Amino acid sequence: MALTTLRWPRNLAKWTRGLVERLENDTLLVVAGDHGMTMNGDHGGDSELEVSAALFLYSPTALFSSAPPEEPEVVPQVSLVPTLALLLGLPIPFGNVGEVMVEVFSGSEDSQFHSSALAQASALHLNAQQVSRFLHTYSTATQDLQIKELQRLQSLFSKASADYQRLLQSPQRAEAALQAVIAELQQFLRGARAMCIESWARFSLVRMAGGATLLATACFLCLLASQWATSPGFPFRSLFLIPVLSGLAGAMLYAGLLATTGLKLDPVVLGAVAAMGSLLPCLWKAWAGWGAGRHLADLLPIPGPVLLFLLIRLAAFFSDSFVVAEARATPFLLGSLILLLLAQLHWEGQLLPPRLLAVPRLGSSTPPSAPRHNGAHILGLGVGLLLCTRLAGLFHRCPEETPACRSSPWLSPLASMVGGRAKNLWYGACVGALVALLAFVRLWLHRYGNLKSPEPPVLFVRWGLPLMALATAAYWALASGADEAPPRLRALVAGASVMLPRAVAGLAASGLMLLLWRPVTVLVKAGMGTPRTRTILTPFSGPPTSQADLDYVVPQIYRHMQEVFQGRLAKTKSQGPPTVTAYQLGSVYSAAMVTALTLLAFPLLLLHAERISLVFLLLFLQSFLLLHLLAAGMPITTPGPFIVPWQAVSAWALLATHTFYSTGHQPVFPAIHWHAAFVGFPEGHGSFTWLPALLVGANTFASHLLFAVGCPLLLLWPFLCESQRPRKRRQPPGNEAETRVRPEEEEEPLKEMRLQDAPHHFNAALLQLGLKYLFVLGTQILACALAASILRRHLMVWKVFAPKFIFEAVGFIVSSVGLLLGIALVMRVDSAVSSWFRQLVLAQQR
Repeated sequence: MALTTLRWPRNLAKWTRGLVERLENDTLLVVAGDHGMTMNGDHGGDSELEVSAALFLYSPTALFSSAPPEEPEVVPQVSLVPTLALLLGLPIPFGNVGEVMVEVFSGSEDSQFHSSALAQASALHLNAQQVSRFLHTYSTATQDLQIKELQRLQSLFSKASADYQRLLQSPQRAEAALQAVIAELQQFLRGARAMCIESWARFSLVRMAGGATLLATACFLCLLASQWATSPGFPFRSLFLIPVLSGLAGAMLYAGLLATTGLKLDPVVLGAVAAMGSLLPCLWKAWAGWGAGRHLADLLPIPGPVLLFLLIRLAAFFSDSFVVAEARATPFLLGSLILLLLAQLHWEGQLLPPRLLAVPRLGSSTPPSAPRHNGAHILGLGVGLLLCTRLAGLFHRCPEETPACRSSPWLSPLASMVGGRAKNLWYGACVGALVALLAFVRLWLHRYGNLKSPEPPVLFVRWGLPLMALATAAYWALASGADEAPPRLRALVAGASVMLPRAVAGLAASGLMLLLWRPVTVLVKAGMGTPRTRTILTPFSGPPTSQADLDYVVPQIYRHMQEVFQGRLAKTKSQGPPTVTAYQLGSVYSAAMVTALTLLAFPLLLLHAERISLVFLLLFLQSFLLLHLLAAGMPITTPGPFIVPWQAVSAWALLATHTFYSTGHQPVFPAIHWHAAFVGFPEGHGSFTWLPALLVGANTFASHLLFAVGCPLLLLWPFLCESQRPRKRRQPPGNEAETRVRPEEEEEPLKEMRLQDAPHHFNAALLQLGLKYLFVLGTQILACALAASILRRHLMVWKVFAPKFIFEAVGFIVSSVGLLLGIALVMRVDSAVSSWFRQLVLAQQR
């Protein structure tokens, strides 16, 4: 018997008559119509149009013993699967808990009642056996099912199965016994389905509301604390001590209340109460600040366009179509934000030519200040960033809900390619991207002078990074051609495939340890006192005729004689006190951050397919272009406070999301790259489960980790891009003539040393940046939690909304850990620089 499944036609009667004439005698036609289905496959909800469906069955022989009722019977959708499976002679899917439609197995009107009932009992028994096996397996894996109800159902199935076997042995028994067996099997199937629905569809509205309230409160306090961090009297120490004590007090009070009333202690609720208790002091401070006369704009400092952008993106999480198509919507949102940044720079006059800036504005007597960057340079940054975004979007994976979409063929490993020439070309491109990434980082360090330092981290960058790149390229070569290796070399290839990834991971860990040990990557030169600049004598003709001439000539002669006398003394004595010259202290923080990100990128790159190396190269290019573009619009306030604008933090978080999709990931479980668990461990992990979970998690959330660790660069980059400014040497009164002969000198920019000069503002800026980044990520997970809770009865909740919430939650944890590591690295560099200055002062005093 053949099965044909077709879409529901518009003119059903005419279409059916024409089709029945062409059907063969052994054909079963099934036409199912679902009014909730749309063209792109998205469906769900609980309205009448969304759940009502029609089923049309055609067979040359009668399928029902009696005429169907006028009002069609309501059949659950899960019952259609076992019915069709048994009609086609196929096994029932293991996870299905539906009940077969016994009317289909009744036979024709001419068949006897006993044989018809026996056929129904046989179909129900096969269905009950499958459901019983599923319940047994599910109960051994989890404890969600009710034990008493499960035991009752198993007893009922055992009794019904025994009665059915006795009926088979004596088929001439009474029909009442056969009907009793059918009733028992139906009772078992319906009870099993009801138990599973009760277990799987349990939603605690109290927990959901409490969790959403807790998330919303935490996000609001992150917003307020980011505003308070720049205030002069912000209590850094009490910020952590008081909430911890308040949280412990709230947890103890709740536990004591439960012990007094005799209620059961819920660990989840206890943790929520502790977290809410830790937020109460901050809420009290916010209420006191609000009552002190602060305006809403002071407490909510997010600019209007950025706030509107965040609200639109967060509201879109409630749409399953947006969540499914987020990989295509994220580049559009990122491009829109880049255009918004360019428009803001143009409004501030940063993109205008200098000759137009010289013209004063209407109603203003003073011309505007000159821009820090060239307008064409800023436009080039924006265009390059948009181009990199488009190129990274080529490496996309289509979700299962969009069958018309085709995933990028570049996401597959090189070993899956058939053509040898194409494989070699792609391998060359991957190695070229690896070399370009390494050269890009080395050129950046060389440009800012940190590559000249003799410190161990710099030496590792010179020699260790090329070795890591070589090991990565060798592993790719072995992995792409492992099946083509000769039999005699397969053991060697297998051993190298195990050792090379572990060697890269070990080298990366060693480099990070060296960076934490000696993070100050500057070039220090020791020498004697610098020689004094020889005084330039202004020509003077004739004898002095006035007191003014004497005041002008005599000091010059005196200084000249003094320099000559000091020069003669220098021949017999040392040349002066020893001095120390440190080169490129202005990029010491950024150099450590870029080095750490490069060391993290190589092990993460090994966990992906070979052609993802092009995406990692684009990742670094996008990050540097975005940092330069953001630095063009961030003024440097001296001596502080240092503030990173909201649009910079939003763009950074959105770029992390875009990179997540560009590396071939989707927020669904079937799209997880499980092959990452076997990189370096092709034979498996034995009984260890944490290591493969760590490898798969690092592969999935690599973009979250890299961008979170590099988040402090948003604060450091504007100081790094500070250019030299002209300055005039101050002269004492009466030396105007000497001043005229001295040319203008350029003041060496302090760059990141301005942060070292204002440690309080530096710490406050780091805290504020971290809170802003956590606020943006926290609002995303809050929107996903609200979407999953409000749409908990939606048909796509387990397919779209729940996985999205889980991925956002894990991504938030990874981003939080990465943000703490990035800030900790900056603080370690700051501590090392302060210690280096103290040692230098002590050496000078000796």
